[in-house]
Amino acid sequence: MEGMADRYLEVSLVKRDVTCTARLLDDRAPITCAAVWDALPLAGDVYHAKYARNEIYALFPPFAENEPPLENPTITPIPGDLCYFTFAGAELGTTSYGYDREVRAGTTLVDLALFYERNNLLLNGDVGWVPGIVWGQVVDGLEAMAEACNDLWRSGAAGETLSFRRA
Repeated sequence: MEGMADRYLEVSLVKRDVTCTARLLDDRAPITCAAVWDALPLAGDVYHAKYARNEIYALFPPFAENEPPLENPTITPIPGDLCYFTFAGAELGTTSYGYDREVRAGTTLVDLALFYERNNLLLNGDVGWVPGIVWGQVVDGLEAMAEACNDLWRSGAAGETLSFRRA
């Protein structure tokens, strides 16, 4: 990746009209960054995490030719981290997660997440540690996005869309 110019994307909560800008971490997670970049734009129903604390995310069908390896992993994301997770439908297919249509046994889902505040721990009571790939970092607009994420937590996520697109 030497000599490659930085790449940026916009992450938005569409209904709330809030956008932040993130830089792809091509130097730390090149395979994941390439997979996401090639799939953009992506948008889906937003969810607020139950276990990881200060996280919003959307679920997508797999879009990479091969799922990325666990590059630049973390279990303690920091504010502004964009993380990539892959789940089998059976891992998320319980009613306690609140999904009503996209999660079924036998399916694979990609979870693209934004962490907006401190003190996150990727520990799930059902499956244990859930390391994620850190593939981007918010460089502008995190404060406004964090306010919108807190509103999403308090007011609810129904009808809201999380969008990722090239900047």
